[in-house]
Amino acid sequence: MDELIEEIAPHLRRAERILFITGAGISADSGLPTYRGIGGLYEEELIAENVPIEEALSGRMLLQRPELTWKYIAEVERACRGARFNAGHQTIVEIERCKPGTWVITQNVDGFHRRAGSRNLIEIHGRITELYCTACPYSQSVDDFSSLQIPPSCPQCQKLIRPNVVLFGERLPQEPVEKLYGELNRGFDLVFSVGTTSVFPYIAEPVRLARTWAAPSVEINPGETEISHLVDHRIRAGAADALTHLWAAAQ
Repeated sequence: MDELIEEIAPHLRRAERILFITGAGISADSGLPTYRGIGGLYEEELIAENVPIEEALSGRMLLQRPELTWKYIAEVERACRGARFNAGHQTIVEIERCKPGTWVITQNVDGFHRRAGSRNLIEIHGRITELYCTACPYSQSVDDFSSLQIPPSCPQCQKLIRPNVVLFGERLPQEPVEKLYGELNRGFDLVFSVGTTSVFPYIAEPVRLARTWAAPSVEINPGETEISHLVDHRIRAGAADALTHLWAAAQ
């Protein structure tokens, strides 16, 4: 890894507009399991109810069988409970403080980037601890789900409450999408893909765009992903270790 660090550090030193695209792998160093892949929360093709986890965690299933969707939403939240942001999140915050043109787009719903102090942040899939009613204006932020009855009902109208996250088959919310493409239209000097398999087109697209910007691209991931063949540099390591070493070398 040391040779790669030395190759990438000058790019990090020179760049002013840096994009970090992050997935579950950056939170793995906080003790959270990744969604799939190495050490994944859902390694098997089917869950106990004999359906794919993507179907259980879909907007359609939430409407048809809210108790099933909420069972697995609560399982994801329980895996996050008690964990906090790590050195990888903190390093990105330090980079942003030195280089205010730094942005983060994350697929994670754990809120760690925000808690660590990232300001130029696009939480494209929402945050799991923000809840809202599916029928009335009621909303609430919670620390965790330990006091919730699953599935929870709205205290005002008794209809279904859901977390403010994008479930499978649902559209991305307009505001973060517009913010993302506004920044992509400005371009970046350096693009990092950190701890994500990049299966969604809007997550892989910035890496593809990096070539049009003549910007180096870097992947930090112990496994093979959808964009591994596209990046200029690959670091097969954990996110926190790689990011802290990179930033130290760039000083």
